[in-house]
Amino acid sequence: MEAKAIQTDKYLDVKEIQDHLNNVEYIIMATSAPEKFTKSPIHFTIFLNTQERFPKDIQEAILEKFLLENEIRGVHELMSQLMPVGFSQNLGQDTPMPLLLIKQEDRNTIPHIPMFVMDFLADSENFYEAKVHKLTGWTYSYN
Repeated sequence: MEAKAIQTDKYLDVKEIQDHLNNVEYIIMATSAPEKFTKSPIHFTIFLNTQERFPKDIQEAILEKFLLENEIRGVHELMSQLMPVGFSQNLGQDTPMPLLLIKQEDRNTIPHIPMFVMDFLADSENFYEAKVHKLTGWTYSYN
């Protein structure tokens, strides 16, 4: 099985992002972690459709819910905060791919909105494609 690189056809503008996120509760994304992280081979990003800043205890409760529901274990390298998120539209993809914008140059060139993001490394048997085949995937949960 040969994986093809994801190619961006266009970035959604801010209005398109807002329209697209109507009725979206969250998006979970999984991809392979750098090879040196053998005990946590999956890089997870959870995009909550909110711009609310959660207290630490609420953040922990939200994360625990995701971990239990998805049988995720061994979390480390956790970053949990409001972050700029853009969306790319790709031919052949059912839904736009969320993009966590870390670099300032990306923030300057890609339309985005703030979302509460939880980004971490971990392991799970439920994300075989990311863990074994080193593929990237995302899924949306709707209200």
